[in-house]
Amino acid sequence: MPRHTIGKMSWFSIKRYLPRSLYGRAALILLVPIVTVQLVVSFGFIQRLYEDVTQQMTDNLAIEINFLIQAVEQSSDPAAELAKTAEALQINAKLDGQEVRNRRMFYDLSGRIITRTLKARFPSLIGVDLRDNDKLVLLAMQTEAGILEMSFPRRRVSASNPHQLLVLMVLTGILMTLIAYLFLRNQLRPIRRLARAAEAFGKGRVEPYYPGGAVEVRSAGNAFLNMRARIERHIEQRTLMLSGVSHDLRTPLTRLKLGLSLQEDTKDIEALRGDVLEMEQLITAFLDFAKEESGEELARTDIMRFVVDVVQDAQRSGTKVQTTMMPKSKVLVKIRPMSVRRALENLIGNAVRYGTRAEVSLHVLETAIRITVEDDGPGIRPELREEALKPFARLDAARNQNEGSGVGLGLAIAADIVRSHGGTLRLGESETLGGLSADIVLPR
Repeated sequence: MPRHTIGKMSWFSIKRYLPRSLYGRAALILLVPIVTVQLVVSFGFIQRLYEDVTQQMTDNLAIEINFLIQAVEQSSDPAAELAKTAEALQINAKLDGQEVRNRRMFYDLSGRIITRTLKARFPSLIGVDLRDNDKLVLLAMQTEAGILEMSFPRRRVSASNPHQLLVLMVLTGILMTLIAYLFLRNQLRPIRRLARAAEAFGKGRVEPYYPGGAVEVRSAGNAFLNMRARIERHIEQRTLMLSGVSHDLRTPLTRLKLGLSLQEDTKDIEALRGDVLEMEQLITAFLDFAKEESGEELARTDIMRFVVDVVQDAQRSGTKVQTTMMPKSKVLVKIRPMSVRRALENLIGNAVRYGTRAEVSLHVLETAIRITVEDDGPGIRPELREEALKPFARLDAARNQNEGSGVGLGLAIAADIVRSHGGTLRLGESETLGGLSADIVLPR
């Protein structure tokens, strides 16, 4: 396997465990250097103070212990010499003492250095006890005069309270991390507000937003407000333009219909009446496509009852459609009921136009709901499905030409409505009926 492939795989394996939110990543960027510095400083502190300083202090005391042993072994009166010399060296010592075992606490790092240094200097060392009294060092040595038991303060061979620097460093690190956390939260709050406003606008809602925070965040917020205002103006202008065009066209169409109604029923007159009817359908479709959706407020809707009502209305109009899979409990979703109804009716209309029957099912997912409309028609080839969602797309070669072609706005209107709710419209192949499968996926 190439090296760049191995490196890429290892990076992706690490990336899976990294936080995905900006807040989590910022906290990680903050904590990693602090923890790394703590570890490096702690290692250096232990290495230099616990080992080097402790070893140096133990070596200095070992010189005094060696002097005491030599004085006792060379004296004709070992007991008297021991008392005099031990008092001068400030060491508690006695002959014919008890044997001492090597004992220390598992976390006593300096004790390990003390024991190792004394064993290296005195081969006749019997044992060093550092656990019986953590403020004293108790040891036993085999000499010519007998077992020599000694004790002296622990501070003579290791630094007193060496953990204080570690505790101070950890407490300072925690305090600075807390301060940085509060500062970071204040800096990220404007970004999160901007993200919520952008997400709401993507779902068709307009939430109040005021730029704040750092200069870069304010700049992004102002750019978002300008973009939102331009999009709203564009939608408003599109609606006004097509409404005006529709109004202007309906007047001459009405005169045409009136004039044709006064004519005798001939083949040419019937053809003209069909042309006028088709023009009315075109104008209605144009208005549906350009209709301003922000006028309808979002409402919490029982999506199961909503789908059943739409299907029942279609059945009363003679459409061959039925519901299949439906949830057993009520599911509330924030939608614009009239808009989603229009999208669902368009999909049902397309299904029965190109097939003989349609089925509607509702699936409740963890973070979304999926409304599926399936038919038994010829379907749409995979390479043409994206094109079918565009306005005025005419895919008569892929669908059934004999059943009517429509205007080419049904799927485009449905897709536009679904996108305004922050969802997606997906086209596929029906597994049960064999025709087209259209999925409306809306966030919960």
